[in-house]
Amino acid sequence: MASRIGVYICHCGTNIDGVVDCVATAGHASTLPGVAVARDYSYMCSDPGQALIKKDIEDLGLDRVVVAACSPLMHEHTFRAALEEAGLNSYLLEMANIREQCSWVHEDPALATAKAQSLITGAVAKVIFSRELARREFPVTPAVMVIGAGIAGIQAALKLAEAGKKVFLVERCREHRRPHGTTGQDLPHPRLLGVHPHPEDGRGGEKPEHRGPDHQRGRKAHGLRRQLHGDSAHELAPGGRLDVHRLRRLRRSLRDVRPHP
Repeated sequence: MASRIGVYICHCGTNIDGVVDCVATAGHASTLPGVAVARDYSYMCSDPGQALIKKDIEDLGLDRVVVAACSPLMHEHTFRAALEEAGLNSYLLEMANIREQCSWVHEDPALATAKAQSLITGAVAKVIFSRELARREFPVTPAVMVIGAGIAGIQAALKLAEAGKKVFLVERCREHRRPHGTTGQDLPHPRLLGVHPHPEDGRGGEKPEHRGPDHQRGRKAHGLRRQLHGDSAHELAPGGRLDVHRLRRLRRSLRDVRPHP
């Protein structure tokens, strides 16, 4: 079945019409394949402008609509609502931005008009392939998973927990991460951070090879590992003071860890 498309060009006062020849552009649109009607109007987003679109949908049996106006960010929802009120699926709408992308960035009226006509030609060609869509709602778990318990992962988990989010910090290694330039024992076991070591079976998949750090860093790592064994938390609860505070202490500790020369 051939499409019956309505094309509507907005003058936007003089914002568009001051540079683009809207009347000539509407004449161009009327010659495009599938276009049943093409109109220009001073303010398409106004109530009379929307009423014009709705009336054409009902009287002319339009099954798709193209609006050439300002940015879709500003008024796409307005025109979608107009289509719904006229009984047409709101996703059978395509917008061509001939203000921000055309009249506001060009001074030559002839070139601006040619560009506007080109944008509308593309929008008409695109809307032919549009199909009806339906909105669907799905339940969402208000939680965040941070993959990787390195320094960046620790920082991300801390900030999210401070914002009141439930955070799962996941690490594949049973023992610890090794950022570039550090030894394995410079960092504590991930469970110190309140992590689930593996997303599938709860166990770390790798145990990195250890190379002995110098004596001072060895004592520091040993102290961090001692903290680990009393902690079996698997998540950072929203507002959980203990977890957040431990993350802060860990972050301060990591700042003192220096790579081997």
